Amino acid sequence: QVQLVESGGGLVQAGGSLRLSCVASGLTFSRSTMGWFRQAPGKEREFVAYITWNGGRTAYADSVRGRFTISRENAKNTVYLQMNNLKPEETATYYCAVLRSSTILSEMRSESRYDYWGHGTQVTVSP
Repeated sequence: QVQLVESGGGLVQAGGSLRLSCVASGLTFSRSTMGWFRQAPGKEREFVAYITWNGGRTAYADSVRGRFTISRENAKNTVYLQMNNLKPEETATYYCAVLRSSTILSEMRSESRYDYWGHGTQVTVSP
């Protein structure tokens, strides 16, 4: 079965950086578009970024563009999220997910189009 395991979360001061990793198994990772989402306490889960199977296309939420970078290493079945200049309001559980293969471009930011999810990694940004 598909398994996604996130790591790299932790406590960081505002303005600091973290690099999240997500290792996937049970799927053809090199053919999968991968996404990162986050959910803050009391809020709905929201899109952060995605990267297509070969890294040829990436997309970001407006709130993180220019500060976060999504990347992947297909040889390691791993997708990364480099987060710089973190803000306290970005305290959340961060999840990686696998996009359904039939998804059209305009729907690739939609949570409902992602079929498999990890358990998440907690990111806490102190003021």
